[in-house]
Amino acid sequence: MVLMYLTYTWGNHVHQEGKRKNPPLLIERSRSYCRVLALITHYFRFKYCTFNLRFVKMSVVGFDVGYLNCFVAVARAGGIETVANEYSDRCTPACVSFGPRNRAIGAAAKSQVVSNCKNTVQGFKRFHGRAFTDPFVNRQKQSLVYDLAQMPTGTTGIKVMYMEEEKVFSIEQVTAMLLTKLKETAESALKKPVADCVVSVPCYYTDAERRSVVDAAQIAGLNCLRLMNETTAVALAYGIYKQDLPAPEEKARIVVFVDVGHSGYQTSVCAFNKGKLKVLATACDPELGGKDFDEELVKHFCEEFAKKYKLDVRSKPRALVRLYQECEKLKRLMSANSSDLPLNIECFMNDIDVSGKMNRGSFEAMCADVLTRVEAPLHALLENAKLKKEDIYAVEMVGGASRIPSVKERISKFFGKELSTTLNADEAVARGCALQCAILSPAFKVREFSTTDIVPYPVSLKWTSAAEEGLSDCEVFPKNHAAPFSKVLTFYRREPFALEAYYNCPKELPYPDPSIGQFMIQKVVPQASGECSKVKVKVRVNIHGIFSVSSASLVEVQKSDDTEEPMETEQAEKDGETKMQTDQEDQKTQAEGQKESEKKGTPEKKSDQPPQAKKPKVKTKVVELPIENSPQWQLADDMLNLFVENEGKMIMQDKLEKERNDAKNYVEEYVYDMRDKLHGLFEKFVSESVNILSIKLEDTENWLYEDGEDQPKQVYIDKLAELKVLGQPIRERHMEAEERPKAFEELGKQVQLFMKAVEAFKTKEEQYDHLDEANVNKVDKMTSEAMMWMNSAMNQQSKQTLTVDPSVKVKEIQAKTKELFSACNPIMNKPKPKVELPKDDKAAEQNGPANDQDKAPAEPADSDSSENPAGNSQHIDPSF
Repeated sequence: MVLMYLTYTWGNHVHQEGKRKNPPLLIERSRSYCRVLALITHYFRFKYCTFNLRFVKMSVVGFDVGYLNCFVAVARAGGIETVANEYSDRCTPACVSFGPRNRAIGAAAKSQVVSNCKNTVQGFKRFHGRAFTDPFVNRQKQSLVYDLAQMPTGTTGIKVMYMEEEKVFSIEQVTAMLLTKLKETAESALKKPVADCVVSVPCYYTDAERRSVVDAAQIAGLNCLRLMNETTAVALAYGIYKQDLPAPEEKARIVVFVDVGHSGYQTSVCAFNKGKLKVLATACDPELGGKDFDEELVKHFCEEFAKKYKLDVRSKPRALVRLYQECEKLKRLMSANSSDLPLNIECFMNDIDVSGKMNRGSFEAMCADVLTRVEAPLHALLENAKLKKEDIYAVEMVGGASRIPSVKERISKFFGKELSTTLNADEAVARGCALQCAILSPAFKVREFSTTDIVPYPVSLKWTSAAEEGLSDCEVFPKNHAAPFSKVLTFYRREPFALEAYYNCPKELPYPDPSIGQFMIQKVVPQASGECSKVKVKVRVNIHGIFSVSSASLVEVQKSDDTEEPMETEQAEKDGETKMQTDQEDQKTQAEGQKESEKKGTPEKKSDQPPQAKKPKVKTKVVELPIENSPQWQLADDMLNLFVENEGKMIMQDKLEKERNDAKNYVEEYVYDMRDKLHGLFEKFVSESVNILSIKLEDTENWLYEDGEDQPKQVYIDKLAELKVLGQPIRERHMEAEERPKAFEELGKQVQLFMKAVEAFKTKEEQYDHLDEANVNKVDKMTSEAMMWMNSAMNQQSKQTLTVDPSVKVKEIQAKTKELFSACNPIMNKPKPKVELPKDDKAAEQNGPANDQDKAPAEPADSDSSENPAGNSQHIDPSF
């Protein structure tokens, strides 16, 4: 009955919570409650809850690594939660600053954007997987405050001064530094190490850019379970909590997601059914975002300040950075206010204060060209998905720049309906990534919810064809093909051959190089008869959206002289001709299992030939072929290992520098704290004639801002120890003076307590009449001695001044109190001996209670049953 009641109560609670945006997970309150809920979970499987914790010590983390800001979401027993950093801010700036001794990452780096602008990098996300000679990189280089450089591999690197040396870090290394900081934030929230994670990437990222992010995660010591498209993460965070989605056999609900971030504009259209999410199409403008609106404001005020104050803002990097910061703040204010808003910057350039103003109307007119670019991706989205505006159920908006009224107005007008903002515009991506990580992790039991993404650009393969004496190509994955997905291609070859993967739509690609990589199939040999061998090549777009040739195998035919049986006949091309057959297979089909059996040499059984087709019995053997992968801009293994090692060294250096700064801060804190107390709380405990400590504190303060500004950690530790040698006795005298009266009072209470007990014994009180007189006399003697010791100690201490060490310390008084209690308490609180019941009463108990026996006092109930086994046996019911 209790279980039924709890089931009903919890089910009703979850049903009510299910109407909200985020139903709760299993909440632990007590062990017993957990056991009951575990039973309910076992039988009812949490019909309404999204997922529940399985009590496995594993991390479930989602990272939204943005252009400007980052967010970290974790899965806990209470649900998905966006965690805060050490500054109690859930938003961590995507910023890394390099100094002479250490790195600063996140909020600490953001504070150095102006003061250390040449060595503080942000916005590096756009350079992933790009060559230094990329036209996009050359365009962006002009607007950067920090310097770019070419890596030995030809990719883009960032040149900074670190540890007083000029260093060039790859984009993967800098992103790994940021991920390391986000990892620390997650570990601080979860109180355990973090390894498994899901990282967000823009849906328009190409193969090279995705590989670059995966390498960055590996350098940071993270196991990236999935690179998740940002719009897909938003769609998952939207759909997994919906309780009213259509059934699988019903028409899907079509929802459009628009993500307007700081540096990218992404849209996707998704089909939802119960327990299922399918991305139908995506469209984007990688160079449209909130930064374009900032740029228009910066351009306007640069021109205004040039006319008004004769200042060339772009000639001073620090001034330009400050203007960007103020324009971003002004843009946010204009999203909520339509009136004139001021822009004021003190000591902007050449000690000149500048000011200006702007209102929303003028701002929108200024950004007219930017706003016209909003609708183009929306047209492309509907065209790619082959949908009409009437088919759209809802339009959900997220992203920092989605708060700009003119942007929302244009999108709403395009679809002809009000925009939905049920998701957190900033945190939706991180929450979706954490949900995906929970789905992929065994730590959580998650409601079944499948996510099918798409291939954003068509992928083709080309190879040298001996038959056609030239190149042959084939589109393997068309645009908007489902992903992850595998296909098996069949070639007939006599020798090793190469496959080249590339994007066959260079005009649509936001990337100058359409090449994905080259894949060499090695150790291909002809059959024993000299004919071409059948080579099966498995190509795949994996869970990260990265194309790869995952495996290749050669089917070797072995003839036998045994009895004849039907055999498959294939129209193989002769004389070196090449033939390719494509077999599609889903990643979860049993085709892979069949191929495993082929690899083990299991004979193929064919029954699709006519009975009359008789040939000698054959056996097939599948031989795994090695593949030499050469993806575009892929980090080599030795380079990757070197970056991992360097990241570990930099983490250790940061830790050592933090310890050094902490040691310095302890000295500074002690100086200020002790100096104030010497003239306040500790004043009467300091000798007037000997005030060495005050002089020492003043000298230490001067030293900290001169020679002690930059010293090793041990120097600060030693300096603090020197100060404590002089300061600790004063602090202890103060503590003794505070605690001594309380200790004497406690000792006096104990003495009085035992003296009263002795007096009660002497007056023959019934409570103490069972005590031994010799022992009581012993207590009397000990209390008298304790009283004399206390009076003597108090008199002696009263004769001393507060500037010298006390004659008796608190620990001695407490030890005396404990000694007195340990010796006297067992004697004075000795329990009375237990009284046995008369024998007549025992006989009467055999036949039932005697006259008025049930009215007898209950004092004998305290007796131990082991002392009266005979009496005990009378109460045992034989029927038991």
